[in-house]
Amino acid sequence: MQRIAAVFGLALCALAGRAFAVGSAADVTVYDRSSGQVLPVYSADGERYVAGRPGNEYELRIRNNTGEDILAVVSVDGVNVVTGETAATSQGGYVIAGWRSLSISGWRKSLSRVATFYFTDHGDAYATRTGRPDDVGVIGVAVFKRKFVPPVELQQVPRAQRYRDESRGSAESSNADAAGAPSSVPAPQAAEKSLGTGHGRSETSQARYVQFERESDSPNEMIAIRYDTRANLIARGIIHEPTREPMREPNPFPARFVPDPPRRW
Repeated sequence: MQRIAAVFGLALCALAGRAFAVGSAADVTVYDRSSGQVLPVYSADGERYVAGRPGNEYELRIRNNTGEDILAVVSVDGVNVVTGETAATSQGGYVIAGWRSLSISGWRKSLSRVATFYFTDHGDAYATRTGRPDDVGVIGVAVFKRKFVPPVELQQVPRAQRYRDESRGSAESSNADAAGAPSSVPAPQAAEKSLGTGHGRSETSQARYVQFERESDSPNEMIAIRYDTRANLIARGIIHEPTREPMREPNPFPARFVPDPPRRW
């Protein structure tokens, strides 16, 4: 089955501290491109949250923490970021080499372009505008390991038999190559309006098709990061504002008696 491997971004530096990442076999962080900051992750009731700012562009950074290739099927607001389909773990995604990182900055439009992700209100989200508003506000990554293929043992065969086998093998390889050619389509009360992800400006993002056979139909790991505005996360009790000393109110009569004036000299 064909999957997409991004050509760009595979040599990113190590991600920011683990306090900003979610995952085990793979780390996922949300990077605000407008502010130049990795968004901190807040935990509540077993879920993970980040606070986005409306209008800011963002990207997802996924680091493969294993020495083997993985497939990352990525969804935003319940939509597959590669195919645009309503997301399912059986769909296409990005292949990330062992110990490497990948940056995903938008909805894939072709093998060379994406439409950037940006935080926006629920009504302007791409999922809402395409008739799928129910799952706006969550990022998902399903991680799959590659199926292990044991090495083939060679044995000596008679020359005549070997000639017949090689001839037949060449035809079969030719058919397999033709079948494997890339197809045209890759596999509580809120304080503010809730956030979604918009379909932003077009930018260059190179990718290519690759082959990837999954170890299992079920993901080896499922990662979910929910997001909303900071005000809404505070209102829901997910972000707790630090306690502050109450401000002192000015007193119009701070002294009881008239003090002596300073000396002239």
